[in-house]
Amino acid sequence: MVRRFKSGAAGGSFWPAVAVRAVLVVILIFIGVPREMTQALSDELTSLSADDLAERLETFNEAYRSGTPLISDAEYDALVEHLRAIAPHHPYLQSVEPEVFSAKRQVRHPVPMLSTEKAYVVAGLRQFVGRIQKKAVELGIDAVAFRVTPKLDGLAGRDDGRILASRGDGLFGYDITNAFEKGVVALGGRGEALGEIVVSLSYFEENLADAFEHPRNLVVGIVSSETVNETARQALADGAVRFVPYRSLPDWTGSGADLLARIEDLYTELTAVDYPTDGLVIEATDQRLREAMGATRHHYRWQIAYKRRGDTAVTRVEEVIWQVGRTGVLTPVMVVEPVSLSGATIRRVTAHNAERVEKDRIGPGARIEIIRSGEVIPKIEQVLAPSDEVALPRHCPSCGTPLEREGPFLRCPNSAGCRDQIVQRIHHWFRTIGNADWFGVKTVERLVDQGCGELEKIYALTVEDYQAMGFGPGQAANLAEAVQLSRTQRLEDWRFLAAFGLPHLGTGDSRRLLQVIPLELLVETPADQIARIYGFAERTSGDIVAEIAAQSAQITAMRQRGFNLERTPPAAADFIVSLGVCEDVASDGGTRTKKEKIQRQQMLAEALLRRWSLAEIGGVTAAQVRELPVEMDLKPYAVQIAEKAGRHEALLRRAASLDLDWHYPPSEAPAASALAGKRIVFTGKMTGGSREQMQAEARRLGAVVQTAVGANTDYLVCGEKVGAVKTARARDLGVTVLDETTYRQLLTEKAKGD
Repeated sequence: MVRRFKSGAAGGSFWPAVAVRAVLVVILIFIGVPREMTQALSDELTSLSADDLAERLETFNEAYRSGTPLISDAEYDALVEHLRAIAPHHPYLQSVEPEVFSAKRQVRHPVPMLSTEKAYVVAGLRQFVGRIQKKAVELGIDAVAFRVTPKLDGLAGRDDGRILASRGDGLFGYDITNAFEKGVVALGGRGEALGEIVVSLSYFEENLADAFEHPRNLVVGIVSSETVNETARQALADGAVRFVPYRSLPDWTGSGADLLARIEDLYTELTAVDYPTDGLVIEATDQRLREAMGATRHHYRWQIAYKRRGDTAVTRVEEVIWQVGRTGVLTPVMVVEPVSLSGATIRRVTAHNAERVEKDRIGPGARIEIIRSGEVIPKIEQVLAPSDEVALPRHCPSCGTPLEREGPFLRCPNSAGCRDQIVQRIHHWFRTIGNADWFGVKTVERLVDQGCGELEKIYALTVEDYQAMGFGPGQAANLAEAVQLSRTQRLEDWRFLAAFGLPHLGTGDSRRLLQVIPLELLVETPADQIARIYGFAERTSGDIVAEIAAQSAQITAMRQRGFNLERTPPAAADFIVSLGVCEDVASDGGTRTKKEKIQRQQMLAEALLRRWSLAEIGGVTAAQVRELPVEMDLKPYAVQIAEKAGRHEALLRRAASLDLDWHYPPSEAPAASALAGKRIVFTGKMTGGSREQMQAEARRLGAVVQTAVGANTDYLVCGEKVGAVKTARARDLGVTVLDETTYRQLLTEKAKGD
């Protein structure tokens, strides 16, 4: 049964109150709009291409990770499985769904915290057991034991006794240790390794269900907010919010045969804990077997989550229609005889891709079994009786262009002239930036048909232009206002980049890319530089560069529209690594994974940045490199390092000159500094040096340099010609305002005191 909870937040409102427009109809259905609208949801989602569905999943995942789930876990899992069926190798399925706590310090996991492979039927679980047992035979292991525990539905983390780190993207998490200071109870004490922060389910249902949408909402609010509201504080005071180590959970251990025979009973028994759960976690216990099975980028191969499957029904195909997505991929959708499934009448079902249609002979008259997992989207389970009429289209149903075959897919290559692709790309833009209402598919279609098939043209339209196209006065005013607001409201730069709909740059990869390479430099970034970033493969990097090049004019034009972008602070060390300056120290003959090679290069890059600023590194000499205090022998590589740094000197200076809050490594001894851990904003014209020099100095002393004053800012350091409004606002927020002289005295007095 899917639990539904009311909305709320632990640290205030997580979801702004906005007027919901037609463009958000899917969200309306997911959060509890009347059941009669469910069919519209199914029809829309079954028609999405793999890329569009992946983008939708990223949106749902971000909302879930931030504590404001738009759909239930079961619904999300169903959509993931649908994507897996139509595009099993899609990039979204190959990595851990990221979570971000932007105000928290990022930390590297000593061992990756990966996601979990899932099985929804016993057959999938049987295959998993078979793979494990086959590997055991190869290793000479006689008896294989499996441990089964409930799968908690909370906020996963790793507690080493010193730092509690969230999962993050699996490789890098966020320091959320202050959750314990707020009152989260560490069951069994600190240092219990992997676990999840959860709230007692009985306590939640008795005391919190009217105030919070989901138990995880409460948990994320407590972790991410500077302060928590009274209701959340009471839950903490009552000890209802806990970090539960996985090894403390009730479990069952037995053979593979016993596991398969008892799985349904185990499901009932083990999920009867007083915490939110969404299935079982099953893992092989033998360490040697685990090491041999290894992992993908997404999950460990020795572990799986078992979830119950959805309902099935049998129906007959009436017609197969083909829909064109924003990347040109055609998605076949089966119009079927109406059938009732999980309380909804199903009329459309995805046929996955052209290869599936051809292979399974799906066409008019085919008798099929469909499944609806998580009460969301129906998909084909199996073809019971194939069709005698199977025909793949040869021309695009939108523009008539001859289609191309790409693996299992049909694609229309007419990217610039295909109406449906243009419509889907523009709709994707407005859906992704998320701050412009009114631009639903029907509105976008109307604009495209009126000759506005480029974003630049839409952003240049006036109220009068909309009215000339036939929009009423009220709608014309709303559309013009929405476009204006989308430029002036704060918009994350990674969301801006992802909104262009580049096939290999969804929101997750856009964020990761901009953590290394600033948006200003991205258009001219070569493929080998992107390939040096962990998480980007060589082939994919080439595709990304080609896609950016194809859209470079539009990206530049839209940047010039003056969007109020919230910039992702790039990491200076990662930027240096991406340039290849340090790659020789990772190619010293040792056998290392890509991750290990990058870690070794980061160590050198951080040593460089402790000695010189980003702008200065291009001028270092081989002799200076040899003297760096770092735990590796640099003598054999000093000349190459200096030469490569010099080769990129102009780019390093240009990068340093950008108005960005670059992440630098901490000072060697930040605790001795008056600025250690302080958040500082510099403004005005400085007399004792340039603002950039003062920022670099503050970073070396352990400060976090910000570009705008906020509630968490500690100091506003003012030079000459600073407006009274800015200083007054800082004081209203409780920020200490310092002139340049007082700031210098602060540093001097601390140094004398030491």
